[in-house]
Amino acid sequence: MNARAPLVGQSIERIEDLRLLRGRGQYVDDVHPEGLLHVAFLRSPAPHALVRAIRTEAARGMPGVHGIYTAADVREFSSGEVPTIPLRLAPLPELVPYEQPCIADDRVRYVGEIVAMVVADTTALAEDAAERIELDLDPLPVVADRVASCRDASLLFPDLGSNRAITYTASKGDPDAVHAPYVRRERFAVQRHAAVTMEPRGLCAIWDGAQTRLTVLGAAKVPFASRRILAKCLDLPEECVDMIELDVGGGFGQRGEFHAEDFLVPFAARRLNRPVKWIEDRREHLLAANHSREMDCELEIACERDGTILAITGDVWVDTGAFMRNNGTIPPRNVAQFTSGPYHIPNIRIRSHAQLTNKAPIGTYRGPGRFEADFFRERLIDIAARELAIDPVEMRRRNLVRVDEMPYEIGLLDAPTKHEQFDSGDYRITLDRCLAEFGWAEKSRLQGQMIDGRLHGVALGCFIEGGAAGPRETARIDVEPDGVISVYVGSTNIGQGLETVCLQIAADALDVPMDVIRLYHGSTTYLKEGFGSFHSRSVVMGGSAILLGAERLKAQIRTAAAKRLGCLPGAVELGRGLVASAGGKSVPLADIAGEKLSADASFDNHHHTYAYGSAAAHVSVDPRTGHVALHDYLTVEDVGRIINPLTLQGQMIGAVVQGLGGTFLEHLAYDENGQFLSASLADYLLPLATDFPNIRAIGLENSPSPHNPLGAKGAGEGGIVPVGGVVANAVAAALAPLGAKITALPLSPARIWEAIDDARSA
Repeated sequence: MNARAPLVGQSIERIEDLRLLRGRGQYVDDVHPEGLLHVAFLRSPAPHALVRAIRTEAARGMPGVHGIYTAADVREFSSGEVPTIPLRLAPLPELVPYEQPCIADDRVRYVGEIVAMVVADTTALAEDAAERIELDLDPLPVVADRVASCRDASLLFPDLGSNRAITYTASKGDPDAVHAPYVRRERFAVQRHAAVTMEPRGLCAIWDGAQTRLTVLGAAKVPFASRRILAKCLDLPEECVDMIELDVGGGFGQRGEFHAEDFLVPFAARRLNRPVKWIEDRREHLLAANHSREMDCELEIACERDGTILAITGDVWVDTGAFMRNNGTIPPRNVAQFTSGPYHIPNIRIRSHAQLTNKAPIGTYRGPGRFEADFFRERLIDIAARELAIDPVEMRRRNLVRVDEMPYEIGLLDAPTKHEQFDSGDYRITLDRCLAEFGWAEKSRLQGQMIDGRLHGVALGCFIEGGAAGPRETARIDVEPDGVISVYVGSTNIGQGLETVCLQIAADALDVPMDVIRLYHGSTTYLKEGFGSFHSRSVVMGGSAILLGAERLKAQIRTAAAKRLGCLPGAVELGRGLVASAGGKSVPLADIAGEKLSADASFDNHHHTYAYGSAAAHVSVDPRTGHVALHDYLTVEDVGRIINPLTLQGQMIGAVVQGLGGTFLEHLAYDENGQFLSASLADYLLPLATDFPNIRAIGLENSPSPHNPLGAKGAGEGGIVPVGGVVANAVAAALAPLGAKITALPLSPARIWEAIDDARSA
C-alpha cells in the first residue's frame, strides 16, 4: 500500500469555517434555555468615589424584575466578604491587596466598575430598572494618568501607601561597568488600546440545585482556570461546575479571562435558581473589558562607534488601571524581559513599574509587552544608527543573536525569578529574506524623497515571538464502537483554526482520514484537566499531547489485535486506517472497536518556543495634513514546523492588521478627570478591510523547536509584535528632512502634523 502524503504541512481550508459561514455556529447569545432571565449592570459614572448609599427600592418594585444585587447581597452570600478576581498568571502575595472585588463595595475606582446587578425578564427591563437605582457617591481625587500615579498625591488603596503595585526588573551583565563612546537616551510612549473582539463577552449560567451543579455556557480561552476561580468564589467543589465552550468571535488575549461578570451572572443564577444570561454591549466592552498597551519609557542605549550594542537600560511605566486583574502582570513583566528583543546585548537593566490609575484594569492583548518593547527598542536603534551614520539594516544585522549562540539566555526577570532562552534559529536568514522580498535595494532610494507632495520612508525591524507556555496540556483519544475516533484536547478554539490543525496532526499520527476523527476541545466536561489557549500555545502543547495520545492508542490497538491474530503485540504492524496485521493476516479497526480503546496523554513542557523574523514597511506622508499612506508591508517569520500554511498566513496577516490599527487608529482615551472618551466605535477607530490592502506575509520553517515532538513554535502573535516600531521608523525616515520627532503612538494625522509643526517652530 502506497503511503499517502502527510496532512501536516498542507494548506487545508479551515473545516470550522463552513459551519460558521452557513450560520450554523453556536455563540453564547444563540442559547435560550427555558425560563431564561437577563442581566444588566449599573456601572459607576465616577472614576474615584466613596459609595455612601445604593437605593434600589424603586427598581425592585418594577414588574419583571427578579433580583437586584449589590455588594451587601454578595457579602451576605459569601460569609461577609466580597470575592476578588485572583491573578491567573504570575501571582505574588504582595499583589493580592490590589485584586479587584467582583462588585464594588465601599469605593469605586474607575468609570465602568460594577456597583449593582439587575436580573429581569428581558434585557430592556433590566436596563430600565438599572436606570432607576440611585447612587450616592462622594467624589475622591482622581489619579488620571501614570504621572499622577507616581506622585502618590491621591491613593487608590490608602492602606498600602503607594500607587505602585510592583516593579519588575530584567537584568544581565553589569551595565554600570559599561563605558561606551556613544550613549543615547530617549522617551517613548504607546497609547492605551485593546483587543476589541468581533463578539463581545457574554455567558449563560444554569443552576441545578437538585444536582448541586452549575453549568456556564460561553467559556473561552482558559475554561479550567475559570472554573477553578468561579468554584472558589461560589464556595463550590470544582467538580460541581461545568464550563462549556461554544463558538467564539475572537480572543486575542482578552476574551475568556475572568472578569467580575463571570462571577456575578452565575451568582444570580444560583440565587434565583433560573438560567441567567448577560451579553455585553459595545459600550460596556470598550469601558470595562481588559484594556492593554498603555506604557511610556525612558531608555538608554550604549554602543561602540561601529554600532555594536553594549547595553540597554532604563525605566518603563505601565498604566495598569485601578486593579491588578487576572493576567495584568504579563504586560509589565514582558516589556521588561523582552526590551532587548532578538539582539545580542550583553548588559541589560530594564525596570518596569506597574502604576495604578483610575482607569479600567489591563490584561493581555496579542503580543503583550512585546509590541510595546519593539516600538521602544526599534525606534531607539534607528535613532542611534542615524546619529552614528550607520545603515540601520546593517546595525541590526551586526547585533542579531547568532545561530552558534543558541540557546541564548536573555535578561533575568525577578519577581519571581524567570530565566528565558531563545531555543533555535538563524535570525539573519529572515532578515535577508525580508530585504530581498521587500525589494529593499530599490525602495530605500525613496528614503526622504518628496514625490507628488508626499514624503516617502522605508524601515526594517527584527522581532521575536514567545510561545508554548506550560506547564502542560492534556488529550484523550477514544475509539468509538462505530469506528469513529474521538479526540479530546484541553486547548480551546478562539478563532485560530484549532479544529483543523489538530485534526491534521491526529490524522497523520494515526494514519487515518480526517473525516473519521471528531475533535472535542476546551470544555471542562471532556477531560479531567486542561489549560486552554494563550501565549501561542495551542498547537505546540495541544498538538504534542495528541501525538503522545496517538502513540498510546496504537499500543492498545496492537495489544487488542494481537489477541485476534494469535501473536505478541510487538509483531503487529499498523497500516493505513489502523488496520493491524501480522503473519499474513489482518484485523481492521472496526473488528476491535467494541473493545475499550482509550488513551490519555499529557505533554509537559517548561521551555518556551521562540519564533522570530523581520518586517519592513514603505510609507508616504502628506506634510500638509499629517496623513500616512502604507504602500507596502512585509513580514517574514520562521515558526519552526508549519502545520498548515493557510491558517498560518491568516494568523500573520490578521496580526499585522491589528498592529496597524494600534499604530494608526485605536485609542482608549480618558480625560484629565478620569472620564472615558471612547465609548463607541464612532470614537474608537478600527481598521477597515480597505485601509491596508498591501500586506504580505511569508512563513518559514528553517529552525524547528527542539522542545516538542512537532518541532513547532507558537505563531499567533508574531505578526503584531514589530508593527509599531517598523511603521514609526518608516514615518520618521520620511519626515527626516523636516526634522520631525516621532516618539509616541498612535500615528494619527493630528499627531504627525503636530510633530511637523513642532519641528518647524524649533
